[in-house]
Order: sequence, then structure tokens, then C-alpha cells
Amino acid sequence: MVIKDTGVGNKEVMLADLDHYMNDLGFVRGAWDYKHATYDYELKDKGTVYYLRIEADVIEGKLEDSHALLKLGEPYMGKHLFPHGLDYDSPIPDSVVQTAKRKLQVLNEKLTAL
Repeated sequence: MVIKDTGVGNKEVMLADLDHYMNDLGFVRGAWDYKHATYDYELKDKGTVYYLRIEADVIEGKLEDSHALLKLGEPYMGKHLFPHGLDYDSPIPDSVVQTAKRKLQVLNEKLTAL
């Protein structure tokens, strides 16, 4: 499930700033390589785990450089599959989606203030 019109997608931000704000908001930088990173935020509802995910692609520099410039993709969500993986087609409760949208609003405000 892609969450559009959040203001987060297509933002450009330096890695150090992005890591700082994502960490403050509870996102974890998981998968990454020298040109790409993925940030996840875990949400739970009645024992089911969902992830809000934001991908970032390097457009200048290398990911290990705190001054690397990254471009954010549109946020999306999926239901966690045991033992690992995400189901992007599974319905997500409205309360979880609304929590994710509030989290994205705060992130957008922080990134816009840079």
C-alpha cells in the first residue's frame, strides 16, 4: 500500500539529517548498500505487525558519507509475514494507516524545516 500526498516522497536530504530525524521518530535503517537505504517503522494492531517503509536513493556521494544526498521514495506499508517478508496486498486497518500518516506528517515537517 503506497501512501501518497505526504510530502515525503521526492524530498532530497543529506544522510546525516535523515538518519537523525528517522532515529528520533523510531524508524530503523535496515537494508542498505552504497546507493540505497530502507527505513522501517513498526506498527502493531491486535498482535499483527505492519511496517511503514521509506526508501532512499543516493543521488550524490556514497551512503557511508554523512554528506551524501538522498532522494526519498513514496512511503508504503505492508503486513509482516513470518519469518520475514512483507505482504503489500493485505488490507491494513484504518487505525494503523492513520498512525502512519501522522508519523509521516511529523517527518515531513522536520524535513521541510531543513
